[in-house]
Amino acid sequence: MRRPLTTYLPEWTRDWLEIIIPGVQILLILLGAWLLQYLLRRLVNRLRQHYQLPLELTMPLKGLLRWTLMIAALMMVLERLGVSATVLWTAFTGFATVGAVAFFAAWSVLSNLFCAFLIFTARPFRLGDGIELMDAADKPGPRGRVVDINLLYTTLEDGDGATGTLLQIPNALIFQRVLRRWRGGLPLPVRSAPPAPEVPTPEAAP
Repeated sequence: MRRPLTTYLPEWTRDWLEIIIPGVQILLILLGAWLLQYLLRRLVNRLRQHYQLPLELTMPLKGLLRWTLMIAALMMVLERLGVSATVLWTAFTGFATVGAVAFFAAWSVLSNLFCAFLIFTARPFRLGDGIELMDAADKPGPRGRVVDINLLYTTLEDGDGATGTLLQIPNALIFQRVLRRWRGGLPLPVRSAPPAPEVPTPEAAP
């Protein structure tokens, strides 16, 4: 049976090894977390350049990845320092429960954030396009030229002739309606005005 390496070392070195080995393991954990964070950050930057994503969308994603890696590295470091795995699991499940409650509480906001990501990647329309939201194919709704897309709203310049009027539509609503699109900022068709009521003409006097 092979003896452990520590049996061949002097007595005074064994106490140091109990400090050096966990220290080296902790350094490797921190180095691995930093390297993984660096690679993920470069991946997000490449996706941003490829899909032309706005900075407001990639910054929260980078923050989420950074904090996830930091929490995972912290739990591994605490485990190497002798913290009980039961304590770590209890803390993790408590954190996950709080995160799940916060997720459902902010579902409407998060759905708009996710739909903003889909708008920038799937490109159902772009800035300058004319769009119209409809409940069905024969029921017209709000329409206008897309002038801004942020994490929560898509802003339209009213296409019904109201000068200076802007329509802010939640991003999640766009994926729940039929969408009509005019590419490249083409002028939107003008809706026909209702016919003027007929004015009765006075009868000729006898």
